[in-house]
Amino acid sequence: QVQLVESGGGLVQPGGSPRLSCAASGSIFSINTMGWYRQAPGKERELVATITRGGSTKNADSVKGRFTISRDNAKNTVYLQMNSLKPEDTAVYYCNALIVNGAEFRYWGQGTQVTVSS
Repeated sequence: QVQLVESGGGLVQPGGSPRLSCAASGSIFSINTMGWYRQAPGKERELVATITRGGSTKNADSVKGRFTISRDNAKNTVYLQMNSLKPEDTAVYYCNALIVNGAEFRYWGQGTQVTVSS
């Protein structure tokens, strides 16, 4: 059994800089690409950023220059440093990971709400 547990969300003022964390636990041989997605009310889930095991990253255009994804392979944890938050960043943020345990499977976290409001 594998679990992804996110933390770090909440109510943030515009311009704030929270950091989200997502820790994977359970029966894990290795973790390939990890990422963050978000879903705003009434919208489809969208990619925010991904990071490979080797550290190569990809960001959505909407967050380039403001959000930074990183990971600690020893802790099976991925982070999302969010800077200069805007109201349109309000969404539920989901962690995602490709985890190898015999075969490769995609796992999702339960989501953490980030609300940007003054």
